[in-house]
Amino acid sequence: MKKNSFVFFGTPDVARHTLCTLLNAGYIPSLVVTNPDAPKGRGMTLTPSPVRTLADEHNIPIYTPNTLDSNAIRNICSINADFALVVAYGKIFPLELIDLFPLGVLNVHYSLLPKYRGAIPTEAAILHGETVTGVTIQKMIQKLDAGEILSQVEVSINTEDTARELRPRLIKAGADLLINTLPSFINGTVKYKQQDESLATHYGKLKKEDGLIDLNGIHEDNWNKYRAYADSIGTYYMRDGKRVKIRKAIYKDGQFMPVLIVPEGKPPIAYKEFLS
Repeated sequence: MKKNSFVFFGTPDVARHTLCTLLNAGYIPSLVVTNPDAPKGRGMTLTPSPVRTLADEHNIPIYTPNTLDSNAIRNICSINADFALVVAYGKIFPLELIDLFPLGVLNVHYSLLPKYRGAIPTEAAILHGETVTGVTIQKMIQKLDAGEILSQVEVSINTEDTARELRPRLIKAGADLLINTLPSFINGTVKYKQQDESLATHYGKLKKEDGLIDLNGIHEDNWNKYRAYADSIGTYYMRDGKRVKIRKAIYKDGQFMPVLIVPEGKPPIAYKEFLS
């Protein structure tokens, strides 16, 4: 099998893990495109993305455009790559960029498309109480996450799973699925499946306000929201006009109960102690 030239687009840890799996399988990108170094920490030190760090370690050429404008497209075009792989890159691809690659652009999406298109597929699956989610390898078109499906794999969601526990399993499943899909994609023998638009759902980026919980609301919904946002925006409730973050919670006998909370401007405290 000929391992054609390709460009890898990705930025965070999920993309770093997938790139590492590709490298271990002998798939070496001709170019890695990732976000520019960003200020992090209390000192706001400029820090490279996890993908850039890995690419540097393997002496892979790196490109860090601020935007995918005409200049960036010209620079990427100069690589003359056959296809591109995209994992959590974080920027919308213009059609001109998609059309650069003769074999197309493959995207790893962490849901069973057409369900949960958009930025938060893992959170959305938990939020809706799903017991099964998965990963989809799809061929990118200009409409977000709407391209033809090359392959999918299911991943179970346990009742106690938060996004923090589920995400690593999805990342591994997605990287393995990509490696298993690439040979037939490169050789032109892969079978494509159109998505059923009537089943499509879409979720955009999270806002801090999405984490608000009504402790008098539906307990199962509160539990799912707590699990979904555990490693991103978190959840909170309001008391006396102030925000109370929920650091830890349980769901037992149909009841959602905070265990450890962080009142606004105060240190963490046990929920029962806070009420007393």
